[in-house]
Amino acid sequence: MRIGIAFDLAPGHPSHDGPDDRYEEFDKPETVEAIATVLRGEGHEVVLLGDGREFLSRILDTNVDLVWNLAEGEGVGRCREARVPAVLEMLGIPYTGSDPLTLSVCLDKTVAKDLVRGAMRTPLGLAVRSAKDLQSLPYRNRIHVVGPGPWIIKPAYEGSSKGIRARSLADDWDAVLRLTDEMVRDYDQPILVEQFIEGDEVTVGLIGNGQDVEVIGSMRIRPKSPDPNFIYSIEVKRNWDERVEYETPAKLPEDVLISIQASARDAFLFLGCRDVARIDFRVWDGRAYFLEANPLPGLAPDWSDLVILAKGFGIPHADLILRILNASVKRLGLTR
Repeated sequence: MRIGIAFDLAPGHPSHDGPDDRYEEFDKPETVEAIATVLRGEGHEVVLLGDGREFLSRILDTNVDLVWNLAEGEGVGRCREARVPAVLEMLGIPYTGSDPLTLSVCLDKTVAKDLVRGAMRTPLGLAVRSAKDLQSLPYRNRIHVVGPGPWIIKPAYEGSSKGIRARSLADDWDAVLRLTDEMVRDYDQPILVEQFIEGDEVTVGLIGNGQDVEVIGSMRIRPKSPDPNFIYSIEVKRNWDERVEYETPAKLPEDVLISIQASARDAFLFLGCRDVARIDFRVWDGRAYFLEANPLPGLAPDWSDLVILAKGFGIPHADLILRILNASVKRLGLTR
């Protein structure tokens, strides 16, 4: 097959336009090349398509059988990850991964939680455009809507821990109001004020479609230094090898693991994910709380969570890429 890869490349220097994590979701050239190498090794021809205007120009002038979608989309809109798949659907070109609706729904954390809330626990939370929206909440309403505190403050339409800092945890309402206005200014989007769930950060990887979707494993992300208020923040992710331990499989009671993996599978199906996704939870006192779904998970060969998780279960990077490709090909009815 002739496979095009749609992607965004992170600049080789920190952003001076907005917060320094503006391009945190974008891939490095090494990631794109690693995926291309795996695909070429299977006999496929690979075409690099890029994103944005470059992608539009190249996809109109290039014949491909399939597009491997890595594109995150520029800007802060909740539909930015849907742009490339929407263009491909308009042109009738098959692609890997979830469709535009699922990508948009999952990027908007509040909408994703609303959709799964009937089937699993979610933290209390509210997305607001300014601290003034919060100041109007009487105390009793505040407890009902966002919990008793502490609270975590984060952008509503971001991934890769963008906007989630070590200072994002607020113990008092004044800090909530201050952080909310700071993040609105920095990220130009609704800000999610959410009940902070103490306990373990656990992520689950899934590959496949419909009733054939497979849970490939679960991973607990633990701080190397004990911290009851541990946040998987941007600072931690940038220094992951010194700050955290990736535990695969997650060393939790068997009944808790079974429950988490069942919830992950349910979320995958409820949200309409396709081919691959990573679902994140916080686990406290044996109860799992859904945080978000990642239908466009990072695939960097050395540091992306899904890749680390897969390696912990004996699936090297190349095999992970081929499993995702096979799931896409089977769903699309393509002949390899």
